[in-house]
Amino acid sequence: MEKETVQIRISVRNLVEFIMRGGDIDNRRGNISDKDAMQAGSRIHRKIQKQMGGDYRAEVVLKKCVEMDSYEISVEGRADGIFTEGDIVYIDEIKGIYKELHYLEKPVPTHKAQAMCYAYFHGEEIGAVQIGVQMTYVNIETEDIRRFSEVFSLDYLREWFYAMMKEYKKWTDYQYEARKLRQESIKKIEFPFPYREGQRNLAVSVYRTIERKKTLFLQAPTGIGKTMSAVFPAVKAVGEELGEKIFYLTAKTITRTVAEEAFEILRQKGLFFKTVTITARDKLCFLEERECNPDVCPYAKGHYDRVNDAIYDLLVNERKADRELLLAYAKKHEVCPFEMCLDVSIFSDGVICDYNYVFDPNVKLKRYFSEGIKGEYLFLVDEAHNLVERAREMYSASLYKEDFLEMKRMMLPYSKKIAADLERCNKNMLALKRECESFQVLENAGTLSLQLTRLYGDIESFLDEHRSFEYTQKLVEFFLKVRQFLNIHDMLDESFRVYTEHTPDGGFLIRLFCVHTAGVIRECLAKGSSTIFFSATLLPIGYYKELLGAQPEDYAVYTASPFDRRKRCLLIGSDVSSRYTRRNRSEYSRIYRYIRELTEAKRGNYMVFFPSYKLMQEVYETAAEEGIPERTTIFMQKNSMTEAEKEEFLLRFESTDSGVQIAFCVLGGIFSEGIDLKEERLIGTIIVGTGLPQICVEREILKDYFEEKEQNGFDYAYRFPGMNKVLQAAGRVIRTREDKGVILLLDERFMESRYQQLFPREWSDIRATTVRDAGKRVREFWGSFEK
Repeated sequence: MEKETVQIRISVRNLVEFIMRGGDIDNRRGNISDKDAMQAGSRIHRKIQKQMGGDYRAEVVLKKCVEMDSYEISVEGRADGIFTEGDIVYIDEIKGIYKELHYLEKPVPTHKAQAMCYAYFHGEEIGAVQIGVQMTYVNIETEDIRRFSEVFSLDYLREWFYAMMKEYKKWTDYQYEARKLRQESIKKIEFPFPYREGQRNLAVSVYRTIERKKTLFLQAPTGIGKTMSAVFPAVKAVGEELGEKIFYLTAKTITRTVAEEAFEILRQKGLFFKTVTITARDKLCFLEERECNPDVCPYAKGHYDRVNDAIYDLLVNERKADRELLLAYAKKHEVCPFEMCLDVSIFSDGVICDYNYVFDPNVKLKRYFSEGIKGEYLFLVDEAHNLVERAREMYSASLYKEDFLEMKRMMLPYSKKIAADLERCNKNMLALKRECESFQVLENAGTLSLQLTRLYGDIESFLDEHRSFEYTQKLVEFFLKVRQFLNIHDMLDESFRVYTEHTPDGGFLIRLFCVHTAGVIRECLAKGSSTIFFSATLLPIGYYKELLGAQPEDYAVYTASPFDRRKRCLLIGSDVSSRYTRRNRSEYSRIYRYIRELTEAKRGNYMVFFPSYKLMQEVYETAAEEGIPERTTIFMQKNSMTEAEKEEFLLRFESTDSGVQIAFCVLGGIFSEGIDLKEERLIGTIIVGTGLPQICVEREILKDYFEEKEQNGFDYAYRFPGMNKVLQAAGRVIRTREDKGVILLLDERFMESRYQQLFPREWSDIRATTVRDAGKRVREFWGSFEK
């Protein structure tokens, strides 16, 4: 049997951008090369294609396989159009831009190079002697068109293309050798630990889902080893050619660390698998205040001239690229560590990153997820319950009336044209403001989108001509807000709502609000081949399946907790409430009595989660007035804590002496999920309230939307998100088989069936208590371990 040829794939766009780049990073100007990736650009593409007549072939997939000694390179892409004029066949490359076309004297080199690649591929297919390239630039606002045409001999294109491939061979040689080592190591690797109860079935479910190119929703308790149960079968699937790259997606820094550790454990067992952790641009920047232009940043100046050497140096010397290593190699080669990090991902087997690098329309990695680009990617989505709200925010956009006035005053001395654009937008916003009492849901954004399109184009042209002026940074920030608004505006469908609102601080905004996230998430995940959503709190599963874009044929698995229930005391305080109507000194005193009853039953470390900073402060003041026992310390989470303050807060739990430490925290905040306090470091959690989000415009819009769909709007807008926060906070206590602890839910509403049906199955032994007998019950629980 003939051995299958190893194939290395790259998109035409990624190839030409990687080989042809040079010079500086400079964020002071509009970068028109990326605008075609926006929704408006896609709409323009389709419109131009329809106007070109019946002989025009649109969206033609083209590829070229280049044989090397031991492997072949598949260069792939999609031409916007192919047409014939006279005796010449032309490749048409369409780019929608906001910039005025008279500023464009010639095609952007990378755009032209993409079209030349397609021309060579198609010319060879049809046996042409010569073939034409047409660059079609369309102004998105005016729909004016400017075309650049050129005819090439096929011999010229062949020589040009193979010269580019010769330059790229160094990189594909590396990829081939690294891939060979990776595949050989995967065959030998075994699960690194003895399987815990339920863990093997979990890993098998992940592998089978990937094998069938489906999506899995995995609800599994903390401590079962979800991370390794997802990573190991995904790595095995890569070894069986079921995927080409793993994207491990997280919502928080701490879960990225857990993923890094999982891959490192497998590497220590013999796995050859390159991973890169993408860290936020600001956290990788060498400057105190990030400013990405060559006049300020020495790493931006000449970055593209040096970055390929930096990448190759790191690849041949390291097995991973975490934050520390990226900074070290970037400093050594004097390049931007963030941009280098993105390039390293191309040659990595695993990418560990925040959700936004896959889902956010402005931040997602265009080299993998642009329109027309797809790969055999495996998406492992950790803490997947967070993705619903994150996706809502990514696919929503706001503009404030006050910003238009401020920008108008700022720009008037520099550009009367932009000032006039801003005045038109401001007048439009003023008319909307007069029609709005508190908030108003609109059918659409009206003529504002057209005015913003003109404004966007004029700002882009201004930035091209004025690379540095007094207010560059402010103008760029506003420019990006307008881009976000226009981008989201072109996605609007029945999953969105448009509304205006008078804000509490006296401002006025218009907002494009993504209500139902399924469509946008599904579209992103379609760029890969399989997705695993996993979390300890993916309940109710139907809610998450709907909003995360599940298809009828996708799978869901519920893994029961393997922990001994006798090591966990689970109580509901049935004579207390956090309802607004019950918030008074008497109720605060009752909450504090519960805290004392629990913490006096056994000394140790506890966390109390409150629904708001205000209620937390009220109970703290009550505790101070009524008296805090000796050897008991209460400390509180602050709003907007720095990284150092967060670390200091958590370090207090390392102390396990005979005193009592009580941390007052906010439910749904930074300490209610993603922290790992095992054994004696945390022995009890009290959760005050049902976690319901505060009533606000967007929650009411959500409620109304789902009620229009004949679903329970209150559940979707309030109860389900609230209970998820409760379950996450409760999960801080029992982390390992050795852990013992108490979970106390303080709100009479937890006694209602509509809340209890949202509890995990393993909570079937939950019991009601009152403040009178809570201490006795908890002492009995701890006493059972002394017999």
